[in-house]
Amino acid sequence: MNDQRSAAAEPAAAAVAVPEAVTALDGAGTGPDARGASTPAGGTWAVRRAALAPIALVVAGGLSVQFGSAVAALLMPKAGALGVVTLRLVAAALILLAVCRPKVRGHSRADWGTVLAFGVAMGGMNTLFYLALDRIPLGIAVTLEVLGPLALSVFASRRLINVLWAGLALVGVVLLGGGGFDRLDPVGAAYALGAGAMWAAYIVFSARTGRRFPQADGLALAMVVAAVLSLPLGVIESGAKLTVPSTVALGAAVAVLSSVLPYTLELMALRRLPAPTFAVMMSLEPAIAAGAGFLILDQALSTTDALAIALVIGASIGAVRSRAGRTRHEA
Repeated sequence: MNDQRSAAAEPAAAAVAVPEAVTALDGAGTGPDARGASTPAGGTWAVRRAALAPIALVVAGGLSVQFGSAVAALLMPKAGALGVVTLRLVAAALILLAVCRPKVRGHSRADWGTVLAFGVAMGGMNTLFYLALDRIPLGIAVTLEVLGPLALSVFASRRLINVLWAGLALVGVVLLGGGGFDRLDPVGAAYALGAGAMWAAYIVFSARTGRRFPQADGLALAMVVAAVLSLPLGVIESGAKLTVPSTVALGAAVAVLSSVLPYTLELMALRRLPAPTFAVMMSLEPAIAAGAGFLILDQALSTTDALAIALVIGASIGAVRSRAGRTRHEA
């Protein structure tokens, strides 16, 4: 992820530098001096707040996307899995284009290659996940899907502590399956695992896109790529069902909850959060999905599910504390 930034990516780089500069200034005014004076509480709180801000963005994005997925599960009988994907991505692309109005000129070939890869990863992740959701329960689908980000955190991290937190989260992920993975539809399980691989790619290319494009311009352009790829599949499967007003309205709601809000929040978070830490935090997704399934789809939680949720939350809190502690040390 240390690719060269083009001139068009400088606004994004400046956006990253601003919070870091503020943190550095806070530390310069209140940090230890040559005689070893301690940092006042105000400066420490400013550093903690700067470190936890991207964490809050990731959690908010997770809540939005999983409750949006629960709504999508209710919509599938009307429009089919591929139809829901199409409605979600097309509506999200139109909304982002209207809000962001991204510039299409002045970008390098490498910039467009990054956006294309980001769009393919996004489209593949959504398509495979909804195909899985059509065959297996929401909580287990997300449990299998999150193995992709967990694998990314293990292979990309350079710190042993991140590997340990990822291992703890993996135990929770396995437990969240409730020992029933062998009874799952194998095709649905394969779709979920494939979605996990695309999710890992999404994390990598989302971070690169955020560095190359200002604001959410890159996300808007990538969403167009994903929508164009999904449109033929949705039309073939669902046809005229995609034009029913009530279906279109629900599809737009899913787009806002599952695409526009979470992807924007995650893109902002990845500008200030290392990909390995972000990937470990994705272990929260099965817990959030289980909650959404319980509240919206009447999927009850067992004692094993509760233990698994505690493990993945504990792993995520550990990763957050590790990141916050390192940020305070560096400041």
